[in-house]
Amino acid sequence: MDPKRTIHAFVDAINDQDWFRLDSLVATDFVRHSAAAGEPPVRSRADLVTFLRREYETFPDAQEIILDIFAEGEKVAVRHHFRGTQLGALDSYLPTGRTMDAEYIAIYRVRNGRIIEAWAEWDNLAGLRQLGHL
Repeated sequence: MDPKRTIHAFVDAINDQDWFRLDSLVATDFVRHSAAAGEPPVRSRADLVTFLRREYETFPDAQEIILDIFAEGEKVAVRHHFRGTQLGALDSYLPTGRTMDAEYIAIYRVRNGRIIEAWAEWDNLAGLRQLGHL
C-alpha cells in the first residue's frame, strides 16, 4: 500500500474507533515520539490503542481530518486537524464540555504498508486555553 494511503486508512480507523483495523496498519513494535506534556509513552501498537481509547474517553466525539499530506520514501508528513468536546477528564483537568479545535503536525515512517514510527507535536497550551483550563 502506498504510504499516504496507509496514513489515510489509519486516520479513518481512528475516527471509526476501529482498533482491530489498526492491526493491519500499525506494526506491533510501533513507537510514537512526542515532547507534549503529560503524554504517556507509546512503545507498541497496544500502547497506541490504549492512548487512543483514553483520548476518546476524554473527547467522545473526536474527529480528525488530514489537511496536508506529503511523502518521500518511508516518511509521510501530515498536518492534521483535531476537533473534540471534552466530556471526560484530561489527566487532572475535569470535563468542561468545551470543544477544542487544534492542528498538529505528525511525521510517520511507513514500511511494507505498516506504520512503524511516528513523531507528533502540537500546542498543548492553546488546547488547555480553549477548554477553559487556563
